[in-house]
Amino acid sequence: MPVITEIEDLKRIYKRRVPKMFYDYAESGSWTEQTFKENTSDFDKLRLRQRVAVDMSGRSTATQMIGQDVAMPVALAPVGLTGMQCADGEIKAARAAEAFGVPFTLSTMSICSIEDVAAHTTKPFWFQLYTMRDQDYLRRLIERAKAANCSALVITLDLQILGQRHKDLKNGLSAPPKPTLRTMIDLATKWRWGIEMLQTPRRQFGNVVGHVKDVGDPSSLMAWTAEQFDPSLDWGKVAQLMEMWGGKVILKGILDAEDARRAAELGADAIVVSNHGGRQLDGALSSIRALPAILDAVGDKVEVHLDSGIRSGQDVLKAVAMGAKGTYIGRAFVYGLGAMGQAGVTRALEVIHKELDVSMALCGHRRLDEVGRDILLIPRDFAGDWQEN
Repeated sequence: MPVITEIEDLKRIYKRRVPKMFYDYAESGSWTEQTFKENTSDFDKLRLRQRVAVDMSGRSTATQMIGQDVAMPVALAPVGLTGMQCADGEIKAARAAEAFGVPFTLSTMSICSIEDVAAHTTKPFWFQLYTMRDQDYLRRLIERAKAANCSALVITLDLQILGQRHKDLKNGLSAPPKPTLRTMIDLATKWRWGIEMLQTPRRQFGNVVGHVKDVGDPSSLMAWTAEQFDPSLDWGKVAQLMEMWGGKVILKGILDAEDARRAAELGADAIVVSNHGGRQLDGALSSIRALPAILDAVGDKVEVHLDSGIRSGQDVLKAVAMGAKGTYIGRAFVYGLGAMGQAGVTRALEVIHKELDVSMALCGHRRLDEVGRDILLIPRDFAGDWQEN
């Protein structure tokens, strides 16, 4: 068993064990990947202020996200195709999150269905919704999430149209994989992954197949999916979805202060500052650089979370110190899942928690609710010296 001390250790194992098309699916951004890269590199520009001779006993990273008790301010982000990274991946990740005491968010484009995940967990999870053209399917999907006792609806706002990711096109990504010669050669070398996938019936989009007329095979599934994202989504439709749900709502994909104000006016329980992991608009600001202006814009009118770029507990601490009430990890838990299954997700959470706890203590605090911007050294030009419009 390899010694895992950082998320990068899990990433190296993940790269060896998972087929290239699924590794590339997770580890890529759109176009030049500028935003994808800066999501992580911009965290490195922030420094932490060390404090000494402070009582560091009795520490706790426990807090709340949208009123829910969490062991640390970290949720597992919705990641499509998680069940192709590892057999029954969404179930395994949800179980790991539940045992650790953090939220799990199931993607609309998951391999394991809402009902599958609910049947294999004991506590409510969050469900992420993509807005689709098929209104009947959308209503039924929301009803299924309600029936599964999902405790929050996460509405993704930044995928009305698909950003282009070159690697996915070149790899011929699909679920299940397209049997090209190159794909078959790569799959043949990933025997551990292949054996596990052969042992599960879950190899299609579980929230779609069987729930949409005339969608039952890979080709019809991919064709339906490609034309279903709703480019006409606007704030009025968001309000309708929130009313249809009737419970706690998190609006994900906010990068602009004006959009943050609109989301707060709608009565969202939280917004997520996110650029979709750098997978949509390349050239957009990293999430951590966009965060301060959004916090200044909405103040305490809505709970603000951050997604995109979190790879360590120090990243979590920096986001919280900046003012975020919660963070999301996507790639970090996928690395663990692909590397070691459920145990790998648990290990990823353990690594992040330890880094968060130790760093918080060395900055002179025992509780996260005591942490503020005073523990950060922020470059004067961090927010960017942009020309006024």
